[in-house]
Amino acid sequence: MSKINYSREIPIRRSADIFIAGGGPAGTAAAVTAARLGNKVFLAESAGCLGGMGTAGGIPAFMQFTDGENFLAGGIGREIHDKNQELGKIGNNIKAEVLKEIYEDMMTESGVEFTYFTQLIDVITDGTYAKTAVLASKSGIFGVNAKIFIDGTGDGDLAVMAGADYKKGDENGSMMPGTLCSVWTGIDWSKVRYELQERELEKAFEDNIFTDKDRHLPGMFKIGEQTGGGNIGHAFGVDGSDEASLTEAFIRQRKKLKEYEIYYKNYLEGFENMSLVSTGALMGIRETRRITGDYILNLEDFKSRAVFDDEIGRYSYPVDIHASNPNEENYRIFADEFKNLRYGNGESYGVPYRILTPKGLDNILVAGRCVSCDRYIQGSIRVMPGCYITGQAAGAAADTAVEKNTHIRGFDIKILQKKLKDLGGYLPNFE
Repeated sequence: MSKINYSREIPIRRSADIFIAGGGPAGTAAAVTAARLGNKVFLAESAGCLGGMGTAGGIPAFMQFTDGENFLAGGIGREIHDKNQELGKIGNNIKAEVLKEIYEDMMTESGVEFTYFTQLIDVITDGTYAKTAVLASKSGIFGVNAKIFIDGTGDGDLAVMAGADYKKGDENGSMMPGTLCSVWTGIDWSKVRYELQERELEKAFEDNIFTDKDRHLPGMFKIGEQTGGGNIGHAFGVDGSDEASLTEAFIRQRKKLKEYEIYYKNYLEGFENMSLVSTGALMGIRETRRITGDYILNLEDFKSRAVFDDEIGRYSYPVDIHASNPNEENYRIFADEFKNLRYGNGESYGVPYRILTPKGLDNILVAGRCVSCDRYIQGSIRVMPGCYITGQAAGAAADTAVEKNTHIRGFDIKILQKKLKDLGGYLPNFE
């Protein structure tokens, strides 16, 4: 591969207390939290809306906010949950246009400055400190200076550009498959039994309907009177941190959705007249980089329902590691883990602040899917309510560092915990 030296002067268009890369659920929660606490916040989002997979990506459901007894994603998560219940009127399922408006209202009303179609392309550092985020937009390349930086990209892009270490996939580098979510109309929900959507798969395999014998079918979720959100079809082998891999996966998965249309129409009741409306503008990526932080939350912590002195929340979603290739043995392992690595009512694991603090960096925090954890915990905390918990904590921690004029480890953790408690966070072990 040949290389060139490339340099140019760019304008510093903005200075902020806190810069956030990525306006998905974690980045948006961090931004709103920090702005409401009185900070000047600028957020850069590469797509044309906030919300990431819940909006541009078409994920049709949030996953669980509670442990069956306690509301775990308190504060920002509770606010989003309640507004979605009120405006969407479909429980924990998602109407993308409703959720987009909820996010935009929260951001604008809290005073967050943000722009769409703005891509992080580099981070200028001085030792262990980030100084400037370099961004590319329709109007050119520019810089943003800030005191604290928050990585809400999902893939750990900002932290890695600043020099953070990370893990990726399993011991062989294999990662969970992605999903190209979709929207369908013409569904008769009165005839649909959600729990039976996998019942005819083996027959369809025998009939050679599918390219892959993928036994894991999360399914179709009701998002309107005759409309469904499809979390169907796995993109095996996709690397969400590689543009060539993503491009190939989009092309392949759009074609594979035709196979699922045949399946739903011909093998299941209620879907006979369904038709495809749209596919997601983003691929549903479940796993890429996990940033190495001051602590790596792990499976033993999940099993022990761990409690931490620096707890910034608790969560309870099961370990949900989708099989990296479509064979019966890998599916059996997934099914066993998903069945056995789960909690009863009222049970949860602690989320320590140290998983938000990348090793070797002093003014960068991570939130969302890329926090410091092993694959098992990543398979749990990656869903949207988990992102609200870590995003809110990152926003409050950034505010605390700015307020105390210090780095991300330079304050008493109890100050942050009290702040989160006051914001509505679930911290039952904080005194």
